[in-house]
Amino acid sequence: MVLNDCYCTGPPTWPVIGNAHQIPSKGAHFQLTEWAKRYGGIYSLKLGPSTAIVLSDRRYVREIMDKRSAISSGRPPSTPFQKVMGGGDHLLVMDYSPKWRDTRKLLQQELTASICDKKYFSLQEAEAVQMLRDIVEAPDRLMDHPKRYSNSIIMSIFSAFVNLVNPFLTSIVTLVFGSRTPTVDTPHMKKLYQVMDEFMKIMELGAMPPVDVFPFLKRIPERWLGNWITRAGDVGRKMDSMYHDLADTAIKRREQQAGNGKSIIDRILDRLEAEKLHFTRHQLDFLGGVAMEGGSETTAATVLSVIKVLTCYPDVQRKAHAEIDKWCTEDASPRWSDRERLPYVLQIIKETMRWRPIGGLDVPHSLSEDVMIEGMLLPKGSTLLVNFWGLHQDEKRYEDPDKFDPDRYAGFTQLAHDYAVSADFEARDHYSYGVGRRLCPGIHLAERNLFIAVAKLIWAFSFEKVVDDQGRPLDIDLDYETGFDEGLVICSKPFPCDVKPRSQKRVETIMRELTKAEEEVFAKYPL
Repeated sequence: MVLNDCYCTGPPTWPVIGNAHQIPSKGAHFQLTEWAKRYGGIYSLKLGPSTAIVLSDRRYVREIMDKRSAISSGRPPSTPFQKVMGGGDHLLVMDYSPKWRDTRKLLQQELTASICDKKYFSLQEAEAVQMLRDIVEAPDRLMDHPKRYSNSIIMSIFSAFVNLVNPFLTSIVTLVFGSRTPTVDTPHMKKLYQVMDEFMKIMELGAMPPVDVFPFLKRIPERWLGNWITRAGDVGRKMDSMYHDLADTAIKRREQQAGNGKSIIDRILDRLEAEKLHFTRHQLDFLGGVAMEGGSETTAATVLSVIKVLTCYPDVQRKAHAEIDKWCTEDASPRWSDRERLPYVLQIIKETMRWRPIGGLDVPHSLSEDVMIEGMLLPKGSTLLVNFWGLHQDEKRYEDPDKFDPDRYAGFTQLAHDYAVSADFEARDHYSYGVGRRLCPGIHLAERNLFIAVAKLIWAFSFEKVVDDQGRPLDIDLDYETGFDEGLVICSKPFPCDVKPRSQKRVETIMRELTKAEEEVFAKYPL
């Protein structure tokens, strides 16, 4: 029998409920970070009878989430997300299991660095050029253009699909959808972001009542607990409908291709049949849907944060302009192949993802076995909370951590994946792509999306504060708590920005490059 003093320390608890009453329904990462300053980089909470371990120190993240990933990659039981919403087929909430491994493998195999560089770079470059054109023509929709950019890439290279598995045969009947997002008002994009906004809000720690910690709460009328069943069910039904409808729309396109499509999904379907993997229709719907969600929301949120900091930090913007102007003329916008010559642009992206990460907390993990670390017992079944905000605001590692300073990353010339898988945990740049075996499977695609978008934006535009009638600049709220929306994915709230092309010559280049993109790239994808 293990004594209580073998557990790591934490804030005082109340009988029966533990610390459950102290977890806020919004912005829990702020409270967890304050506790980390008092109790250290690893501490425990009691949520009723269960234990939660909070990790805010990269050393413990490495030891528990990376080195022991075989036993720290599970998900704690969640009635709202695993049963009420999506039937447990959403990769984000799916428990660590053979089905999870098969699903992730199918995605990851098609999103390697080499495949991204060979197959997707022309589409990424083309979509980024359209984003520049869209900003030139509709600067008042600045908050929407990065969303269209990221969503259109995912819609073009990904697809969700459905299958009907004959129990006596291994053949798979498939339906595929895939199309671009040509404008910010494209219906599927507007619908996706609406559903994603609802999903991310209910996924935030503390947003749902702890019905799995205190099962008796399931018997209490849901109207007394924020209508949690209705809220989760509504989001799940919207996801089901959206992914199913997109699949149905693709039937004609699939028939027109006569099964000869060369998209990611076509290659995934080949693997499914070759490896005799059995996926239900619903699981396949959600495989493509999850890819569309992740690739759309996170990239757009980071690009908007970059624009926000460029607007508020003119010295950073001037330095970035100077670097790009040294290597890129007005006759051609930057490309992915320019990355090694533009280290400061990469530093801006890395510092943005540290300074205002797209998530305050990782999605909770769970331990499948007891772990002893430095004399502390982390019991089997514990919930693991990786505190991204605490990791990125570590005052021992970052001097003045709330200051935006790209020079922190001087010399960090590798991409995020290289640092994430390195044994040198002290060198990791940031944690916005997750940890352990749950590391974002689309990390290579996301890194390329971000660099291409940010480099082209800096090359093309100047971002300045809007001034009022008296010539005074309007304030922009940079605070992570008040200037950004709550939720699992944290995105900047709308902010005033005066965006101007840096020259007419650059506008002409944008239009010329867009014409080429329409002829050579976009023509391949149906609207």
